[in-house]
Amino acid sequence: MTDMPRPSDLAASSDLAAPSDLAASSDLAPQAADGATRRGLAARLPAFPWDALADAKRRASAHPEGLVDLSVGTPVDPTPASVQQALAAAADSSGYPTTIGTPALREALVDFVRRHRAAPEHLGVDGVLPTVGSKELVAHLPFQLGIGAGDVVAFPHIAYPTYDIGARFVGAEPLAIDMAELAARGDAALPESADAERIRLLWLNSPSNPTGEVLTAQQLAAILSWARGHGIVVASDECYALLPWTVDEVPSVLDPRVNGGDLDGVLCVYSLSKQSNLAGYRAAFVAGDPALVGELVAVRKQAGMMLPGPMQAAMTVALGDDGAVAAQREIYRSRRAILEPALRAAGGTIHGSQAGLYLWTSFGEDSMTSVERLADLGVLVAPGMFYGEGGANSVRVALTATDERITAAARRLARL
Repeated sequence: MTDMPRPSDLAASSDLAAPSDLAASSDLAPQAADGATRRGLAARLPAFPWDALADAKRRASAHPEGLVDLSVGTPVDPTPASVQQALAAAADSSGYPTTIGTPALREALVDFVRRHRAAPEHLGVDGVLPTVGSKELVAHLPFQLGIGAGDVVAFPHIAYPTYDIGARFVGAEPLAIDMAELAARGDAALPESADAERIRLLWLNSPSNPTGEVLTAQQLAAILSWARGHGIVVASDECYALLPWTVDEVPSVLDPRVNGGDLDGVLCVYSLSKQSNLAGYRAAFVAGDPALVGELVAVRKQAGMMLPGPMQAAMTVALGDDGAVAAQREIYRSRRAILEPALRAAGGTIHGSQAGLYLWTSFGEDSMTSVERLADLGVLVAPGMFYGEGGANSVRVALTATDERITAAARRLARL
């Protein structure tokens, strides 16, 4: 345990008002006929974590040689020309798109998961669905699966904050679990053994954001077997899978070695944002159990959640452009080769980071102290506490900056 403040605590003490502060102080808060004030959803959520970095960003931006922003994993390299051309060619798109996607996109999705995520041949177009980026799916999957108050949504104990937020959106209880422990010990890894009977959705994230750790096929199989024994849906966020560095493979829940050839209760969530520089396109998808995908389709059709037609055309091309993905991976490899030794030479210890776009680094101090010291060098990183108590002494350092900025960061780290 740690006495490090959570992001909501930091935001509450900063000049940036948290949503709860805004809601509480508004004169426009709706009132019921009996005078009761409605408590909006925003008031029940923690503050947006990155708001807490405002002061550090101002300090880093004041550096005479400019800011090196390694705090957010947003791509900076060009979108592949093939994808840009496909988008332009589909620009005349006057009609509504479909929620399920064009036939060409659905076939491209099936082909992709078979080639890159070891999906079985029996996974067809009824087991894939394009989404408007992956974050909206992560945030809204509990709602779309009918999860609510009294239920539990579980996720890795060091994790992307949106898994937790998705639980809060629907009034479910968020529960952080050490997934390596869950694979090894099953029920004994839970805070309370009775929690297993209330978990309705279990999120996996391999490679992890932020740690870059990769679960083996054996670990994934053990977790899936345990979850199936309790009737739990498993959703695996695998958005960084094609960016391996120190591992031979990044297994998927779609792999028969993991699921025994049965996709029941399994969903793989995937994004093209990082591997294809498509963050601005919001191109992502979910694949797996056709029955679960069918539930999502039914809900999303009612809500009008659909990827714009031109984006569907661009995504179709991106899914087949393995050459662009391989080229981008080598760009990140070269940036990693510059930044990793610079962090170590500056006294940092890098943990995990087997795959993905981040170096999970500790300088032997609390994460905000590291953030502040690096900000003095004009380098902005994300504090590990954003991702849970287990990250309180680490920082997440992204590889998503230009070659020139990565080189500048390495040069400045020598002064730490």
